[in-house]
Amino acid sequence: MSSEEDDDQISTADTMRERADESKLKLWLLLGANRQLVTGVLTAAFFGLFMLGSLLEPTLSDLLQDPGVIESLYAQMIGALITGVTLVVTISQLIISQENGPLGEQRTRMSETLDFRDYIKELTDKPAPADPSAFLREIIDATQQRANTLDEAMESTDNEDLRDEVNEFVDSITGNAETVREKLDGAKFGTFSVVHASMDYNYSWNIFQIERLLADYEDDIDEEQRDALEDLRTSFAMFGPAREHIKTLYFQWELINLSLYILYAAIPALLVSGLMLTFVDATTFTGMILGVETLLWVVAITFTITLVPFFLLTSYIMRVATTAKRTLAIGPLILRDSQR
Repeated sequence: MSSEEDDDQISTADTMRERADESKLKLWLLLGANRQLVTGVLTAAFFGLFMLGSLLEPTLSDLLQDPGVIESLYAQMIGALITGVTLVVTISQLIISQENGPLGEQRTRMSETLDFRDYIKELTDKPAPADPSAFLREIIDATQQRANTLDEAMESTDNEDLRDEVNEFVDSITGNAETVREKLDGAKFGTFSVVHASMDYNYSWNIFQIERLLADYEDDIDEEQRDALEDLRTSFAMFGPAREHIKTLYFQWELINLSLYILYAAIPALLVSGLMLTFVDATTFTGMILGVETLLWVVAITFTITLVPFFLLTSYIMRVATTAKRTLAIGPLILRDSQR
């Protein structure tokens, strides 16, 4: 079987959830869940495992009777927190520095942005919306309209295989467009919902399908049908950079939020570490709570609090890294196994 025949038989699911071939819970944890909620889950899980480990290995409780253990533990945490906060401030400065520049660079950025908005105006026959979700919806609407135009143009072809493929192709585009449009409706920038919905629009695969149709049925396509295919490919090609631009803005927005949240969490974490280092030893807390030494409860709670900034970093980077990986390629490139 030739490579072209192999390509013809390749198909892929439209939504990211179907293409990912991973559990719904995993994708929810990596992408969909609120980042503060994920941070809370990580914090609670660490606290539970810490207490479970101390109960399964009673000698760990005995180590806390040594004043040097608590002193060493929280002294190390203070150093780690200061280093981590410094790193976060550096990241914030790098993000902010991307927005700074001489007048010429700012003028170029503005010119390129306005040029792209003009392209969208030509595509949709109306001014491009300012709202990111509405901006993407306009492109999707224009794409669906051009798909319908293609379907109508193909009614005159004598090649039944071509007509059947185009009908199936247009049905797939329509279904995918309706799914993404519904998710974008009411989505607000600053939340992950806009980017998450845009990841479900399978524009890159559709560009490849158009190129394949133009190549495979070159002798059966007339000028009107070719123009309809080219117009449809242009509309899909406009969606790619639009999504990447909105995704980039979202990454900057989220990384700035992450920097602020870590700074907020680092202050009480440093305070708790300093208090534990200065005032707490084996004689400070005595007695038992629920059959567990009070000192162990205090150490578990305070040590978990000192780790909250790192749990915040983990929860946000999980989403940013996963999103970047799943939108790594722009255009008709499939980087993961397609369904066959």
